[in-house]
Amino acid sequence: MEARQYIEPQSERGGVVIMASLDVKGALDSAWWPAILKGLRDANCPRKRYHLTQDYFKERTAIITINSFSMNKNINRGCPQRSCCGPGYWNKQYNPLLNRNYTIHTNVVAFVDNLIVIIKAESVGEAENIANVELNKIAAWAKDKKNRFNEKKSKVMLMTRRKRKEQKVVAIYLNNKPVPQVHRLKYLGIIFESKLTFKRYINYMADKSTKLIFSLSKATKLNWGLNYKALKSIYLGGILPLLLNGAPVSI
Repeated sequence: MEARQYIEPQSERGGVVIMASLDVKGALDSAWWPAILKGLRDANCPRKRYHLTQDYFKERTAIITINSFSMNKNINRGCPQRSCCGPGYWNKQYNPLLNRNYTIHTNVVAFVDNLIVIIKAESVGEAENIANVELNKIAAWAKDKKNRFNEKKSKVMLMTRRKRKEQKVVAIYLNNKPVPQVHRLKYLGIIFESKLTFKRYINYMADKSTKLIFSLSKATKLNWGLNYKALKSIYLGGILPLLLNGAPVSI
């Protein structure tokens, strides 16, 4: 919703938007512990809790066992996924990235390790220049924090409803390498299109729901198969969430 609300006014008045989706290489496993500890210090973390975190990061090892063979490896980074403290530690490292000195044309939206950078401008050339400046800032931050954004898995999309003939190809770079340009971009499961329509996403979810309904129809008939309560449970747990997923954004 935040991404759409930032893009929509610019798109409706005929402006230009570049949307960049950046992939964090290694995601939560790449979190650098000194950066997390610095984030805790900057947040004035209580001393006892800070020292507890220091101890938590000490002498950690990963063990893999196959049959009778075991291998140990010392660990010096990462936020354990599905742990209670992992998301909080990740946020402490990640938050400074959201608060860098971006231009007034830029909005950065993050959800865990999914990061999008949205740049609005009056022309394609201006948006392209601003995007390259902002991505350089992000790449420099990642290098300082011992992280890396994967330019091969990252994507950029030019969004505009203009009908005039103008250059629609942009050259955006991350880590001094070109980022692939696309006409559709999926963020948190929602498909954004270059004209900010959601027809393809709605059709995609409708097809997915239809296939599930057909699969259910094979398992039940009037006189045999799943009963009403079982079908209702599957509908509420499987089909309805598909239909409602992203509805506030795509409608």
